Amino acid sequence: QVQLVESGGGLVQAGGSLRLSCAASGSIGSINAMGWYRQAPGKQREWVAHITSGGSTNYADSVKGRFTISRDNAKNTVYLQMNSLKPEDTAVYYCNAVLWTSYNYWGQGTQVTVSS
Repeated sequence: QVQLVESGGGLVQAGGSLRLSCAASGSIGSINAMGWYRQAPGKQREWVAHITSGGSTNYADSVKGRFTISRDNAKNTVYLQMNSLKPEDTAVYYCNAVLWTSYNYWGQGTQVTVSS
């Protein structure tokens, strides 16, 4: 079992920044990769970024160059630094953990709202 708790969402003006955090607990050693997804109203959940246990990162084209995913292994926490935010970044952001067995865990989500 893995538990994920997100924090750091909020309201920000366009061009601003936010940092999301995702603290993992439980069977940490079983996690292969962690990432972030988001879901805007009326849209499907979409992948944003992920980071593997080896530290490799990958980003959706829509956020590349603006968002940075990182991890602090000592704190079992993954971060998503979001800069140059746009109104279209408004969504509920979900933390995701993929186990070596390919099983997925999800956090409860945190709202990010970017005003124009």
